[in-house]
Amino acid sequence: MLPKKILLSVAGILAGALLLSACSSGDDGGSPAGGALASGSASASDTPVAVTFEPAGGAAVNPATPIVVKAANGKLLDVTVTNAAKGKPVAGKLAADGSSWTSSEPLGYGATYKIVAHAQGANGKPVEQDNQITTLSPKKQANANLIPAPSAVASTGVGVGQPIVFSFGKIAVKNKAAVEKALTVESTPQQEGGWYWIDDSNVHYRPKEYWKAGTTLKVTAKIYGVDFGGGVFGAEDRTETYKVHDSWIAKADGTTEQMQIFHNGAMVKSMPISMGKDATPTHLGAHVISDKQANYTMDSCTYGVCPPDPKAYRSNEKWSERISNDGEFVHENPNSVGQQGSSNVSHGCINLNDANAQWFFQNMGLGDVVEVTNSGGPQLPVWDLYGDWSKSWPDWQAGSALK
Repeated sequence: MLPKKILLSVAGILAGALLLSACSSGDDGGSPAGGALASGSASASDTPVAVTFEPAGGAAVNPATPIVVKAANGKLLDVTVTNAAKGKPVAGKLAADGSSWTSSEPLGYGATYKIVAHAQGANGKPVEQDNQITTLSPKKQANANLIPAPSAVASTGVGVGQPIVFSFGKIAVKNKAAVEKALTVESTPQQEGGWYWIDDSNVHYRPKEYWKAGTTLKVTAKIYGVDFGGGVFGAEDRTETYKVHDSWIAKADGTTEQMQIFHNGAMVKSMPISMGKDATPTHLGAHVISDKQANYTMDSCTYGVCPPDPKAYRSNEKWSERISNDGEFVHENPNSVGQQGSSNVSHGCINLNDANAQWFFQNMGLGDVVEVTNSGGPQLPVWDLYGDWSKSWPDWQAGSALK
């Protein structure tokens, strides 16, 4: 038999072995639970902060693209973006958790910007990262010109037939879909409407039916940085508001030789007229008033009919309101008073006597509608300034670049 001391010693050794076995992971390749990392490994807090930039850098950056700076395994302390030539800082916002910074204003065309970001890693170590970008330089810039000019109708409003027109001047838009996506018209109350490209430089917006009286129209062109094609980019964004006034619609009938005026749907006046003679008939369809002049010189040369052509004319007329771009007006004409109400003798205009012309001039204005029937003339072309209503709604929708 072993001595008592030896037995106690062996028992202690066995107990220690059992205790070690109970605390081990059971995996010979693992580390003891709660123990130190194996030799040669690093904690997450030892990894430095990583700062990234979007756009990454270089040239030909679209100035409408925001600059975004991000930090991983740490946080941003501050970011400065500066126009290198002007020294002007670019506004931006740092996320509450310091994970990112985003510019909040557009950049300029053809400019270089220096970016300096200060960040701190989870290990507490500060880091500075620099970057530089250069924005693209367009061959040309396109402006979104609105017709009618909002300032010209701010006090009067527009009529229920008024299309919203964006004209890009002499710029031929190649990327019509991209430009159209940047254009919006919000109507209050809401009414269905759509865009139609009259040609490569002009796009019109009209509702499915005439605007409701009292409608507010918010018109927006977010074209800055939009690629028009051919090296042309949008010059600047624009937002304007139009107000639609009461409904005024004139209905001119070549059979009865009368024109009836409707205010908010109720007929308020009827007057005798003389429209275009057989050789120069007035166009059929809905015309929209685009201009009004108390005294106006009408010259057929403005639309290509000049002397010695027997159809040429030049005369001074009163109370004139233009209803198409090829010389059609509603105006006073004392020379045709004897034929007004009985026959058509004009060059395409709608003639009135002095009293009726003054009344018409005082009550009808830009955007109001003159619907012509039974004139013997062709349909007013869609391109003839405001021939927009000559198209059926499906045909109008087909004129969109996004159809």
